[in-house]
Amino acid sequence: MTKKELVNAIAEDAGLSIKDAGNALNSFVASFAVAMKKGERIQLPGMGTFSVTQRSARTVRNPRTGAQLNIPAKKVVKFKAAPALNEDL
Repeated sequence: MTKKELVNAIAEDAGLSIKDAGNALNSFVASFAVAMKKGERIQLPGMGTFSVTQRSARTVRNPRTGAQLNIPAKKVVKFKAAPALNEDL
C-alpha cells in the first residue's frame, strides 16, 4: 500500500477530506519519529508495539573476499505484532 492509497483509505473510513487525512497521517508520522528518537515505546492496541533497541557492534566476513568488516553498534526500531493482528492474518 502506498502513502496515497493509505491517505485515501483513511479519508474514506473517517469521513475526512483527502487533504485532512494527509495532514493527519503526516502528523502521526512526525510524532512517531519524535517518540522513536527519544527511545519511547509506542503501543497501538490491535496492531502492536514499536520500541527502540540497541544492536551491538559485531564483526562480519565478506563472503566474496573473505575480508572482515566491523559493523558499529546502532539503535534500531523493533515491532512486535499484537495477538489480534496475528490472528487476522
